[in-house]
Amino acid sequence: MIRYILDTDHLSLYQRGHSLINIRLKNCQPNEIAITIITVEEQIRGRLTQIKKANSTQARIEAYSWLRETINRLTELPVLDLDADACNQDEILRQQKLRLGTQDRRIAAIALSKNAIVVTRNISDFGQIAGLKIEDWTK
Repeated sequence: MIRYILDTDHLSLYQRGHSLINIRLKNCQPNEIAITIITVEEQIRGRLTQIKKANSTQARIEAYSWLRETINRLTELPVLDLDADACNQDEILRQQKLRLGTQDRRIAAIALSKNAIVVTRNISDFGQIAGLKIEDWTK
């Protein structure tokens, strides 16, 4: 059962070898950790933006290399979809008019629908959501 959902920032830190996050992940069972399709979208969108902005041969080579690396790394963890239950949660959160970005709101909605803990440094945004459990593994 999924217990923890890494937000995009924590996934990026993990991908860069953040020691505290790596320690926490090693202490979890593999079936307890996941990411969301929203995080996949954010990471792929970021890589595509890098490709679009690449203005030299070397920059394009590096940008495509990062895209390949990102795709490979995204397959290391289960990916949770934005399913009907999560969409219902998202609509409830949207109606609350919280000062929260759409992507973070959707990650939270997926976490609420799965009764999972969002692992994030973004306590100020995710902390606005009643009933959402959050942890920061960088401290």
